[in-house]
Amino acid sequence: MGRSRSDLVVFIAKRLAQLVPVLLGVIVITFFFTHIAVSNPCAIWSGPKASPSTIAACVKNNHFNDSLPVQFYYYLAGLVSGNWGTDPLFHSPVLSVLLTDFPATLELVLAATFLMVFIGIPLGVVAAASNGRIADHLVRIFYLSGWATPTYIAGVVLAIGLGPLLGVSGGDFSTTSSPVPAITHMSVLDAIIALNPGATVDAIVHLILPAVALAFINMGIATRMTRTSMLEILPLEFVKTARMKGLGEFWVLYKHALRNALITTTTVLGVTAGTMVSGTVVIESVFVWPGLGRYAYEAITEYDFAGTIGVVIFFAIVVVAANLIADILYGVLDPRVEWR
Repeated sequence: MGRSRSDLVVFIAKRLAQLVPVLLGVIVITFFFTHIAVSNPCAIWSGPKASPSTIAACVKNNHFNDSLPVQFYYYLAGLVSGNWGTDPLFHSPVLSVLLTDFPATLELVLAATFLMVFIGIPLGVVAAASNGRIADHLVRIFYLSGWATPTYIAGVVLAIGLGPLLGVSGGDFSTTSSPVPAITHMSVLDAIIALNPGATVDAIVHLILPAVALAFINMGIATRMTRTSMLEILPLEFVKTARMKGLGEFWVLYKHALRNALITTTTVLGVTAGTMVSGTVVIESVFVWPGLGRYAYEAITEYDFAGTIGVVIFFAIVVVAANLIADILYGVLDPRVEWR
């Protein structure tokens, strides 16, 4: 059966409709878990020297004297109206903080995805082409090492081992770098827009280590999916025909076989990029990267209910959106797939 643009519209509409119960479930679970863990954090928010009247005002403003269902009603009503709460420590609107910090996290995820594509996919091709031989085993050891390495270990090892060599101690710019206007809140892009070569190089250097750490622990996904897909493609007739025509092995692998193998790999990478956003919490904390992951860590450790719930909702939206894009991309790359 043929596919039309209306089929795609219906498909996207169904996926967006499915987003509502998912987000509602995330909100309910996160809200009640945070509020049960610490029923009244106003003493923590107000500080050790706060007066009883200050703490009482905090309790009243946050409805902590009310039952949990009532508190949830007030939170949900504010959420629907665009009020995601206020950061109790810095008194900043949570939604504003999320939108400001997310571009830095997106920049980090895009850089890590770039490394996964241009390192992981060729490694998968090498592994498939040398199936069962030494190169295949070495590649598999490499990506299995990434899977087996805890996130904080990868970050700490790179920060301690390579940070001093690059002159990087954390953040997105050196303290000696000339200031760059925060237009997009992506350090490299802002430096380019400002036409500041020195700041651009500085921003790239600071981006390298967290991007490598994030890419390394996820590299196995791209490598293994490419290897598996290539092993299914290489025995097919059109690959044998390409070899019989006298094409070099490089062109057979990368122009003919890989082109078809990438259908599955590309869609999986789209999903992985979405889940990597939520995986930046540890990496950004280790490298003091000014993104959403670091804010999530601070919100959790400071019992910031509004910030914690807001970050979880934002992460859920990103993951669902990444899955939607991956589904659409899979249908675009493979015309045999029907929109459902």
